[in-house]
Amino acid sequence: RVALLELLLAKVSEGSCVNREERKVLEGQAAFLAGCFQQQCGAVLRLAAAAQAQDEEALVTIRLLDVLCEMTSSNGQLEHLQALSGLLEAAIDTLRSAHLAGKQAVNVFTATHAVTGQEEISHPAVGFKSHLIRLIGNLCYRNKENQDKV
Repeated sequence: RVALLELLLAKVSEGSCVNREERKVLEGQAAFLAGCFQQQCGAVLRLAAAAQAQDEEALVTIRLLDVLCEMTSSNGQLEHLQALSGLLEAAIDTLRSAHLAGKQAVNVFTATHAVTGQEEISHPAVGFKSHLIRLIGNLCYRNKENQDKV
């Protein structure tokens, strides 16, 4: 699943012009991926424990977030994803939970997390909160309704 999401991320990142048929397919994929992210977004919080650093569901969720960030960065998918109200709420709730997890114990979600070893630099959850903030910002871009929700 991670490899498939990386391929999709590469396709979306290309920025090449898509025709009407491809746009419809991408809209369907975007809605599906947003639904998957909403269901699985809590899986990443298990990475706060060092023993769970290779949780497959969490890794898939991190890749889903990367793809959604890229999709919301292009105007072609932005409006479609902004209309999915549950996506914004899931991103905000996950950001709150990750922030609280970082306050409760020193882990990858801790704001003052000191990088002391190579294993921490390559931890899959490093940057997760910043990607959530990027997604939230993209979903609020020129969208008064979503801005009011935040």
